[in-house]
Amino acid sequence: MSESVQLIYNNETFEFPLVEGTENEKGIDIKTLRAQTGLVTLDPGFKNSGSCKSEVTYLNGEKGELKYRGYSIEDLADGADFLEVAYLLIFGSLPTKAQLDKFQDDINKEALVDEDLKVILKSFPRSAHPMGALASLTAALTAFNPESVDVDSDEDMYNAIVAIMAKFPIICAWTHRKVKGLPLNYYDCNLSYVDNIAQMMFRLPNREYVANPIVKNALNKLLILHADHEQNCSTSTVRIVGSSHAGLFASISAGISALWGPLHGGANQAVLEMLEAIDADGGDTKKYMAKAKDKSDPFRLMGFGHRVYKNFDPRARIIKKSADEVLNDLGINDPILEVAKGLEQEALNDAYFVDRKLYPNVDFYSGIIYRALGIPTEMFTVMFALGRLPGWIAQWREMRKNNEPIGRPRQIFTGNTNLPFQSLDQR
Repeated sequence: MSESVQLIYNNETFEFPLVEGTENEKGIDIKTLRAQTGLVTLDPGFKNSGSCKSEVTYLNGEKGELKYRGYSIEDLADGADFLEVAYLLIFGSLPTKAQLDKFQDDINKEALVDEDLKVILKSFPRSAHPMGALASLTAALTAFNPESVDVDSDEDMYNAIVAIMAKFPIICAWTHRKVKGLPLNYYDCNLSYVDNIAQMMFRLPNREYVANPIVKNALNKLLILHADHEQNCSTSTVRIVGSSHAGLFASISAGISALWGPLHGGANQAVLEMLEAIDADGGDTKKYMAKAKDKSDPFRLMGFGHRVYKNFDPRARIIKKSADEVLNDLGINDPILEVAKGLEQEALNDAYFVDRKLYPNVDFYSGIIYRALGIPTEMFTVMFALGRLPGWIAQWREMRKNNEPIGRPRQIFTGNTNLPFQSLDQR
């Protein structure tokens, strides 16, 4: 007999079934709540509401676990290439060599964008935030690829996925080069997906780009670690926009705008801005750790702890090693990075932070790596979007394949009622 819960309201008892996931997560199915009782739930921020069933990503914040399609993030980051992980998230299984080669070849064929997109990019001032430019360019891809996707056609869906996987790194790199004042360059079909991201961003016009294996490894890991994270703000945005049957490019553009916020994808930018402020004030990390512990002080320590993880962020454990390798290999001597290392050591050895499990998170370490690579602070969230792309695609595809209903939350109205109307001359 299946489990259920009972709700007693107005001396009546109503029964609602429990649903259980494959990792033994349980939820109450309340889709008939309003019809049966006239009630709705109030859950600001949807912190206790499951919006969907999903096979893509499992996250256990209490245990510090993250899995993509059943594979631990540790195994994937240690042994897989980003394009393999993208394939896994989108299509549900790790690719064979033949499947991966075909995916790469198909991406290569689509790795061109219309030259008129350059006109749009050039219309932005150099001071424009790259995330604003990226959201606009991604939405503009719809205009250059106007055919709607038949979600019942595997071929149509595959072609749309390949197109966005091919074109998105190009426009990400172009936003970077716009910020840096560098000429725009192109995808090289002789290179791998991650190598292309690196060369499109970093190659100078007057010299050959030579990949640094430690930098490439760190970039590959960062992209994998950011590839999906369950029903976060931007992913939920992609799904809810897509639930209106908006196209893939439009839905992802909406996700980019959601990711832009400092409480979400902009967190790694906020980390570096905090480090710069501490350095400008003399770089005294002990002073700022004391401020962070003072409840009456408005200072907020960015990059420590996590809204979901109540333990060490598993992604931070992985990327900390890469951060150390990149800094050592590149011989970086940067006072901002010294401040970061000081804060890290303070937090890892201070009982206040250890007891509250306020460990450095993935945003803390990713910001350090991106700065070491010479990526401008305002570009950090673009790099996050580049990694998150396959997760957004996977979630959008799953939502459309499942024919989920259009998202339409309810509310509890708290405004004025029955006000008498007064004409303009009486107000």
